[in-house]
Formats: sequence, structure tokens, C-alpha cells
Amino acid sequence: MKWEERPLNLTHAQLGQEYTITGIVTDDDELDSFLFTLGCYSGQSVTVVSQLRDNYVISVKDGRYSINRDLAEAISI
Repeated sequence: MKWEERPLNLTHAQLGQEYTITGIVTDDDELDSFLFTLGCYSGQSVTVVSQLRDNYVISVKDGRYSINRDLAEAISI
């Protein structure tokens, strides 16, 4: 697969820019369920508010959440 064909995830997001989630890419049902409880699912808007090392603060719906790199990589934009 070429780089251009890979879906972008939250680790590629610019701070403060709003993106639309295109999907959750994981084989882990527990991880998928957890992200769904945060409001992370296809069609939902998400913004990366800040990023420090491997931690990302995201804004989804009316909440802000701190997630690690593994979670950020699972959220396609």
C-alpha cells in the first residue's frame, strides 16, 4: 500500500483544526467500544486540542479527553 492510500489518523492532525472521523481502525473490540463511549465514531467531528509526547487531548462533542497514541492511531480522519 502506498503512503498516499493510507487513511490519516489523529496522529497526523493539525492542532485546532476540526476533522470528521471516517472510521475506527482496530481489531480490539474493547478499544472500539471505549472510543464509541467517548463519542468517536464515523461522521463525528473531532479536534486535537493539544499534543505532548504520546498523549493527545481531543475535543469530541461537548467533552475533552486525553488519549494515548494507540487510541489516536485507531481514529481515522
